[in-house]
Amino acid sequence: MISILFAGAVSMVLTLLGTRLAINVLSKRGYGQEIRDDGPTSHHTKRGTPTMGGTVFIMATIIGYFAAKLFTMTSPSASALLVLFLFAGMGAVGFLDDFIKIFRQRSLGLRSKAKLAGQTMIAVIFAVFALQFPDERGQSPASPFISFIRDINWLHLWPVLVVIWILLLIAGMSNGVNLADGLDGLATGASMMVFGAYTLICIWQFNQSCATAPGSKCYEVRDPHDLAVVAAALTGALFGFLWWNASPAKIFMGDTGSLSLGGALSGFAVMTRTELLVLLLGGLFVIITASVILQVGYFKLTKGKRLFRMAPLHHHFEMLGWEQVNVVIRFWIISGLCVVTGLGLFYAEWVAG
Repeated sequence: MISILFAGAVSMVLTLLGTRLAINVLSKRGYGQEIRDDGPTSHHTKRGTPTMGGTVFIMATIIGYFAAKLFTMTSPSASALLVLFLFAGMGAVGFLDDFIKIFRQRSLGLRSKAKLAGQTMIAVIFAVFALQFPDERGQSPASPFISFIRDINWLHLWPVLVVIWILLLIAGMSNGVNLADGLDGLATGASMMVFGAYTLICIWQFNQSCATAPGSKCYEVRDPHDLAVVAAALTGALFGFLWWNASPAKIFMGDTGSLSLGGALSGFAVMTRTELLVLLLGGLFVIITASVILQVGYFKLTKGKRLFRMAPLHHHFEMLGWEQVNVVIRFWIISGLCVVTGLGLFYAEWVAG
């Protein structure tokens, strides 16, 4: 437990101090956010706000994790290293996207095909390696089964299909967080709640692990304790980042941050055997993604009519006249309800056996 607390504390302090430094450096270099001209007009005042803040909490999370490993003199696990690889790898794709936006002074960065290719490459590498590295019980970080709260025994997939399934999950969650990152602190606060929930889930799975407490209710998860350390580091890093990212934001996470958070979220879902449960835990991201799909579909079916005033959904409420802070707080409440419901289902499944 001490390594979990230590990782969270170190990463939080690093982002609290490091983000202030990043704001100064990025401002001096003119690395400011470009704003879409077709977005809400109130957002034009944010033009020039430093972006790529995701680099700060990515570095803080990685340092926090390895500091905890050094503090407790324990070795990193395959599961934790793979999640960190996915987290940092997706962040690297986002960093290229952000840098192109800044360098070319436009609101669009990487071309969609290049961005998708980068995400696919990182996701496939993660999926392939996640099926390797069995422990002494033969348990690999990822499972060949689709999972809800545990593996669903009748949903066994061939290795190629497992890779495709993980790829779809990563693409969906990374782009879901990316779409949610449109208002000050919205994606940061919602992600912090979900990773906080995964910290609790991993701790519970460690206490009820089949490796240490075999029984009918035990969890077949390879490295639950080490995953809890990563989740705590992420939660602490986002907590520190939110200090500067809350309205009015002094810095944006950019695609660097949003793609990395979505990648980490799907990574935890795969490693903890909660691939379908993550759709509830990250319910806000699912709702926001669905609003874009519905908007596009309705627009095409009705030949130009719109279901919402603007998509993603949070911009619709802005266009209705809601203050940005009100939208963010109410969406945080929705995210909190999704997280609490997901944790409730997770615990209820264990109680019911």
